[in-house]
Amino acid sequence: MSGDDSEEEFDFNDSYLGTPPWDIGRPQPALVELEATGVISGAVLDVGCGTGENALHYADRGHSVLGVDAAENAIAKAREKAKNRGLSDRVRFEVHDAFDLASLGEQFDTITDCGLFHVFGSEVAVAYGESLNTALKPGGRYVMLGFSERDGRIGPSTNEAIIRRAFGEGWRIDEIRETTFETTDPAMYNHHALLAVVTKAN
Repeated sequence: MSGDDSEEEFDFNDSYLGTPPWDIGRPQPALVELEATGVISGAVLDVGCGTGENALHYADRGHSVLGVDAAENAIAKAREKAKNRGLSDRVRFEVHDAFDLASLGEQFDTITDCGLFHVFGSEVAVAYGESLNTALKPGGRYVMLGFSERDGRIGPSTNEAIIRRAFGEGWRIDEIRETTFETTDPAMYNHHALLAVVTKAN
């Protein structure tokens, strides 16, 4: 979807019975770069974590990480990866609602989001931003990587206006820039992406 609040029914849980195109078997390069430069720091919550590649990368780099996703099949795969890679002591994976992050009872230094925000229209994005606020420490950062509507190929997408509406009062938008979102099927899923870094006010 792009720019409105109508959402097509899509079963993300069933998509993880196989390997969806956005699951590339490694972390997204844009997020690897941000972790290396310290933008992603401290305790990390990865929302919409899928099978965990980004969260596992943060854990491997020494962060305490919680990955959450509504798709049970994705979380099962993420837990198996953590076990196989010897990272279960640094990363947890839980089935959880992204619109009820307050019920986690925890706050994090950084929240990352790779491929979730872009499925929301502007009204839903505002509600999501309110949920993020409950789980982020004052001065903490929210980092979002999502498909940009610039390309227009099949799949959800977002734009700068939706981002700015979701993160108004109580937030500071540090950066919104174009980058690349890697997939295994560039013919169907657009590679043009937006990267946003937003700081919660102290």
